[in-house]
Amino acid sequence: MPRIRAATDLDCETIREVHLSAFSEDERQIVSMLAINLLSEQTSPETFALVAEIDDAVVGHIAFSPVTVDHDPNWSGYILAPLGVKPEYQKHRVGSELIKSSIRQLSENGVNVLFVYGDPKYYGRFGFNTDTASGYTPPYKLQYPFGWQAIGLNEGELARSDASLSCVAPLRDPGLW
Repeated sequence: MPRIRAATDLDCETIREVHLSAFSEDERQIVSMLAINLLSEQTSPETFALVAEIDDAVVGHIAFSPVTVDHDPNWSGYILAPLGVKPEYQKHRVGSELIKSSIRQLSENGVNVLFVYGDPKYYGRFGFNTDTASGYTPPYKLQYPFGWQAIGLNEGELARSDASLSCVAPLRDPGLW
């Protein structure tokens, strides 16, 4: 099992390498840049990232940034983006451990909803679904609407009507959506 720890600025280059190796040629530059930009993003609540290490080498990375809704300043949400695992460590539960550890941490910190824009088959295994996400309008038009998913972490605080989300600056690129 990988060791999961908080990412720091010292991990910048290894995080870049993870995403450059994990994504296709047409996605790797934009995703690795997103990961690095989020690492230094100063927000309140905070943007944070975790890395997975095996034999003291970083083999996976996951980032989380806060999202806000237009009508409730007390509501707390995050979006998972990006998640990357070096190809030789994929299918070895590295990504799963990063996601599970993060869900526990966010839930314990009182976050209401966690969003992701990704493969429903993969993220559905962790409880993400389109029904929970359907009450929230993503910050940009989605190229693949079926990929917009969420998981309620504190069920009593889900949106009761259509809520428009806002995101941090590094995610304000329509090309990411």
